[in-house]
Order: sequence, then C-alpha cells, then structure tokens
Amino acid sequence: MKLAISGKGGVGKTTIAANLIKNFASQGYQVYAVDADPDTSLGMALGLPEEQIGSLKPIVDMREVIAERTGGSGAYFSLNPEVDSLLEDYTIKSGNIRFLKMGAIKPGGSACYCRENTVLNAIINSLILKHQEMVILDMSAGIEHLTRGTARGVNLMLIVTEPTLVSVQTALVVRKLASDIGVEKIKFVGNKLRHPKDEEFILSHLPPDDVIGLIPFQTKILDQAAGFVEDQSFTAEGIADLAVRLLDEALLNH
Repeated sequence: MKLAISGKGGVGKTTIAANLIKNFASQGYQVYAVDADPDTSLGMALGLPEEQIGSLKPIVDMREVIAERTGGSGAYFSLNPEVDSLLEDYTIKSGNIRFLKMGAIKPGGSACYCRENTVLNAIINSLILKHQEMVILDMSAGIEHLTRGTARGVNLMLIVTEPTLVSVQTALVVRKLASDIGVEKIKFVGNKLRHPKDEEFILSHLPPDDVIGLIPFQTKILDQAAGFVEDQSFTAEGIADLAVRLLDEALLNH
C-alpha cells in the first residue's frame, strides 16, 4: 500500500501518520516513512533520536548528488534520474521502519527548486512504482504540495480533518486537487473528536461513505508529541481499526 496523508496544519496528520507507521511496522510490514513536510517532525513523532534525524542529510540539500543524478548543472537535465541508491544511503533504519526526510522549502527570493523537485519526485515514484513495501508519506500542510503533483500515483490519499468548518473546507479542497492530479482513492479521517456532536459534524459535512476513521481526542497523544511519554510504542485509540480499514481498501484496489 502506498499512502499519502494530508490535511490542514494542526489537524494531527503527522500524529496519525506516525501511529499508522508504528502499527504497520509492528505487524511485520517494512514501512518507508517519508517526511515530505518542511517541518520535518515525523521522525520525532516516530521516536527516532533527535541527533540521528539532525544528521540525516535531506534530499533537497544534496546539491552535488542532485547535479550528478540530473545530468549536471546546465539548463537541461534528466527527468528520470537514477535514485534507487539514495534509498539505501539516506535513510534511518529503526526495526521495520526506514525513515527519509525530504527537506525544507527554499527561502523566498532564491533560485528555482526544479532540479531538486525532479529528484524528490523520482524518489517518491521509485517508492511508489518499484518497491512492494508499504510507503507512508506525511505531506506538507495545506494544498501547495498537491499543485506540484508530488503525491501523484499513490494508491490512497488520507485527508485528516478536525470537526471545524475551516478544516473540513480545506479537506474538500485537498480532495479536489488530489482528484485532479489522478489520485483515484481518497478517504477522510476525523481527528480530535471530543463529543458525539463532533462525530455528527464530520459525517454531516463530508460524504459518510468516504470517512474511513474517527479518532477521539486523547491527552496521551499530546504528551507523546511533547516527549512526556517514554514508551513510543504507544498507539493512539482508533488507529488499529483505521489500519485494518486501510488494508481492506488496499486489497479492494489490488
């Protein structure tokens, strides 16, 4: 299964991504955990050592390698750079999890990221098209990444939303853009639900058949994200059921 997770900033998409990654890894799946968010917080949510994450060179900063793989520093470059070895050389391994971080957005006023984006997309396409392991991409917040087509080719887009009008409206825009770039299977997850009326809100503002999970608000998740919970194997309530439903969806699409 190749899964991209998106949503408005602050809805808990990275927490959902990390918990799904740990759940699948505990079941014996080899999981590529791809942090495609410039905030690069997925590694910490997975409980990886901060010094390891900090020392892992992000793909977008690999100027010399990028130039080599894309045919030099001229105006024209290959649209199909060879990137498989990068998956070996630039990942952190933790049990069944292999973590990659894509890197931060280039500062305003600087040169185009066309060459770097070619390598990023080639890596994602390599994961999506060539490998049979499970791939989970934690996408950047909002919708800008979808306009670049970074998530094109995933089996399923999971859009995380809170029970608010703004969050739901963003989720619907993300669905539209994901559909426009060819993502055929799109599902929603309602997160941080405190009351039964929150569940009713999600199901009344989104197509009920496309809501694949409803995750309650959990203080322990906040403590885990803040580093107060030492047991990083803790899985949030509702994640196990969500994982089962996602696997069922993957089997339907196989």
